[in-house]
Amino acid sequence: MKAHAQVVVIGGGVVGCSVLYHLTKLGWRDVVLLERDELTSGSTWHAAGGMHTLNSDPNVAKLQDYTIRLYRELEAISGQSCGIHLVGGLMLAGTPERLDFLRTAHARGRYLGLESELISVAEAKAKLPLIEARHFLGALWDPYEGHVDPSGVTQAYAKAAQIGGAEVHRFTPVTALAPERGGWRVSTPKGEIRAEIVVNAGGLWAREVGRLVGLELPVLAMQHHYLITDEIPEVAARTDEVPGCIDFEGELYLRQEGKGLLVGTYEQDCRPWSERTTPADFSHELLPPDLDRIAPRLEVAFQHFPVLAEAGIKRVINGPFTFAPDGNPLVGPVPGLHNFYVACGVMAGFSQGGGVGLTLAQWIAEGDPGIDVFAMDVARFGGFATRAYTNAKVQENYRRRFSIIFPNEELPAARPLRTTPVYDRLKAQNAVFGASFGLEHALWFAPDGSEAHETPTFRRSKAHGPVGGECRAVREAVGLLEIANYAQYEVTGPGAAAWLDGLLASRLPAPGRMLLAPMLSPSARLMGDLTLACLAPDRFMIFGSGLAESFHLRWFESRLPERGVTVRPLTAHLGGFAIAGPRSRELLARLTTEDVASEAFRFFSLRRMQVAMAPALVARVSFTGELGYEIYLEAGYQVAVYDALLRAGADFGLRHFGGRALHSLRLEKSFGAWLREYTPDYTPFQSGLASFIDWRKDFVGREAAAKLRDQPRTHVLSTLVVDPGDADAVGDEPVLCDDRVVGFVTSGGYGHTVVQSIALAYVEPDLATPEAALSVEILGERRAARVAPAPLYDPSGARMRN
Repeated sequence: MKAHAQVVVIGGGVVGCSVLYHLTKLGWRDVVLLERDELTSGSTWHAAGGMHTLNSDPNVAKLQDYTIRLYRELEAISGQSCGIHLVGGLMLAGTPERLDFLRTAHARGRYLGLESELISVAEAKAKLPLIEARHFLGALWDPYEGHVDPSGVTQAYAKAAQIGGAEVHRFTPVTALAPERGGWRVSTPKGEIRAEIVVNAGGLWAREVGRLVGLELPVLAMQHHYLITDEIPEVAARTDEVPGCIDFEGELYLRQEGKGLLVGTYEQDCRPWSERTTPADFSHELLPPDLDRIAPRLEVAFQHFPVLAEAGIKRVINGPFTFAPDGNPLVGPVPGLHNFYVACGVMAGFSQGGGVGLTLAQWIAEGDPGIDVFAMDVARFGGFATRAYTNAKVQENYRRRFSIIFPNEELPAARPLRTTPVYDRLKAQNAVFGASFGLEHALWFAPDGSEAHETPTFRRSKAHGPVGGECRAVREAVGLLEIANYAQYEVTGPGAAAWLDGLLASRLPAPGRMLLAPMLSPSARLMGDLTLACLAPDRFMIFGSGLAESFHLRWFESRLPERGVTVRPLTAHLGGFAIAGPRSRELLARLTTEDVASEAFRFFSLRRMQVAMAPALVARVSFTGELGYEIYLEAGYQVAVYDALLRAGADFGLRHFGGRALHSLRLEKSFGAWLREYTPDYTPFQSGLASFIDWRKDFVGREAAAKLRDQPRTHVLSTLVVDPGDADAVGDEPVLCDDRVVGFVTSGGYGHTVVQSIALAYVEPDLATPEAALSVEILGERRAARVAPAPLYDPSGARMRN
């Protein structure tokens, strides 16, 4: 075993072997994989091997498509069969809501270039005669689905990697990891390796590998059953293979195995496995079957697929698989650890393993995963994702594996966890809460006497009316919004200005001023749409999305000089309120002795002042498009200031508003949002942020941005007005011209004060004009749409500047 390597990958399951292979594919030869036992030990060997492209996140769906298409290449390179059965797959819908879900998935697939087709029950039964048609309303057919041999795929990755120059060491457990200058010392019973980079692809043992470096990863293994039937005559008699099938209402999946069927379920009566520590001696083992737990699902299976009722059971498999709290993988560099990456929690390894390996290899080799992978990024979780939180959320996600994902749904497990000092007061105002980065925040406020609850739906919910009232209060009088889920970072030190000048693409503001500051990657992709404020020549504040706190902090810290600059996250200590509307200045004036007249306190200014006796940092800025202020306070002052705002604003008609109203108001202003309009998928030229770039200076991404400046754009961000219906676009719907996909929606909703359905979308530049005849596909229905040449509300921006 060599004494030094560029990369050491820990874990020889399908994910670790995929990472290794993709590193060699990118030209990295000095790479080593260490496996504690035999390849495929743990979860890989007993997986059902299913592969499909369906995922709620578009980029994860694209990576799943890449994974499936990779298997032929792997076979050609390695000479190892992957056991590819590309038989196609059916997704069956038994309710109108499920049909809407499949219509949404099909529409998303259209702009991703995925092949799928909405078909009738009769067409589904023609493909799979085993179904009892009366239980279903329709189906989605994907010809590019099927299953593979788990062991064959893993061996193919390993062999292809070895052909590319990698080393694979079986029966070599990692016993210790110690940071060293420039990398890591990796200890094993066979000796030590100095590695520049370590990848934790430990699968069932990912927690244990993380603990070697003081890291508690939010992953948990769940017991998972599937069974293989005896021979079924209807299956044995076919000349072709039975297509795969997901029965959402039955919470079942099935495919052919030999002359019988493989049937699996994600049962409601689920069980975690090894909640604290994975046994060191667990290898190619299974867990005791517990058919009583899955009996309710089997009874449904017998009704939906009657041949199963007569089939004998040849074998029952109950094995553990690891999940992250939201069911997506954990991938990427770990915040706070230099050159330590993870690729774990990949429960759908044969749908996602190739895409995960590609993503992480690109991240390591090029410093950039290539696309927006926040849905898989380990940085989407913070310290709130404790072991107990993970346990609760993983079980919730497991039970909901085949549940409908509604755009307005907020899941209840592990909540409330993080709350603010005014949480109880907002609750008393009938707030309906959501959770972001573990933090409770108000989405909207239900009317007095009604239940603070929203029924999940693809169409407009009962929140529609109250949210409209909140929007009108902001436009006509004054609204109050808690802003605890905004992230704040303090940047200080003698080198702070120079560091920020090189990190951000914008110019630096003068003391007492703030501005919008795009942050770019070296390839000129967006890494942040931040607001930068200068408190003093050596003291700055950065404001951004609370959901991306760990994501952005990792980026900041990876680029800090050894001395002279300190970045400190303040989100956990600093919260506060936004007040917005034409009477917001009068409201603030009642609570401070400072001069807040427009001439004295200009738009995009900030200053320290007392508000209702409390020391505060006040910024004159608003995401609503109205005159507004953001008031930042330490936790101990927030209740007093909140109460004072309510008292002082009562005769102005002050009304609470939540995240839903803010979303509607920002759509009316064509304001983009991080992780929707602004992500690493886009450049500042596509997104409209290029106007904030200061070309007179050097900054991260400048060289790449200069090359892109005069190049044609594939898509540009546009505002669409969509013909009305009972549902609005929410994101990921295709934009069409005639029958051709020419763009895709990033955000959508109803503009309550302009009384129009709105979508923000990336559209081909030649069609981003009011004259273009466009449409947006919403729940299977094409709605006519036109491009708005300017924001629909106050296009000059006079109301927030006066």
